[in-house]
Amino acid sequence: MKVVLFCGGYGMRMRNGTSDDVPKPMAMVGPRPLIWHVMRYYAYFGHKEFILCLGYGAHHIKDFFLNYEETTSNDFVLRGGRTELLSTDIADWTITFAQTGIESPIGERLRRVRHHLDGDEMFLANYADVLTDAPLPEMIDKFAARDAGASMMVVPPQSSFHCVELGEDGLVGGITAVSELPLWENGGYFVLRQEIFDHIPENGDLVADGCSQLAKQGRLVAHQHRGFWKPTDTVKERAALDEAYTRGDRPWAVWERDTAGARA
Repeated sequence: MKVVLFCGGYGMRMRNGTSDDVPKPMAMVGPRPLIWHVMRYYAYFGHKEFILCLGYGAHHIKDFFLNYEETTSNDFVLRGGRTELLSTDIADWTITFAQTGIESPIGERLRRVRHHLDGDEMFLANYADVLTDAPLPEMIDKFAARDAGASMMVVPPQSSFHCVELGEDGLVGGITAVSELPLWENGGYFVLRQEIFDHIPENGDLVADGCSQLAKQGRLVAHQHRGFWKPTDTVKERAALDEAYTRGDRPWAVWERDTAGARA
């Protein structure tokens, strides 16, 4: 299945300064940017056709792939001054780079790459800045068996704050951690059918317009995931993932499982 990645936003909370024009999916986690980790996740499950919805800082993403160094994350032999790779990352990937506008909302970006989907009944979509170990095949199979227009992965609230119950007299009736409330957040991993385009107006949003309309019609399903899921909305969150990568704690790297088994 084709994978649409939204990677053209400003990511203002990730800015290091006024001159920093690197889009959020290009923030580094270990030796590779976020977008690479997301793409490796999909590729591990056999989905290697990518459509990148570019916008702000597009040249950074283009330059990364046009000048991709396989030796950064693969073993190789240097013989006679020539590099012989023992494995590769992206050699069998197909990547479409599509400029979808600087200010375009997510839904409009999706509309602008519809022709690249070749009319495929189902396709995948992602914000390109969230890492997870969710069982993608299970997510796809459950959706394929349902008569619905879209599936959205949902996760428990990530906030560390507490909700406070107040009585009319101002006394606190109870305190509950947000994470313990019976609520779910949009996890940013979607399985979509072409039907989604019927509900996204020009300059519309994927969730607020498309998914909301499907929900009203009873045609939006949720895939609940309680496993690993980490966003990178802030510099602190990105730094935490980078530190986890360095110490070898990277559950999102599902592609390393086979390697670990082979070495055991």
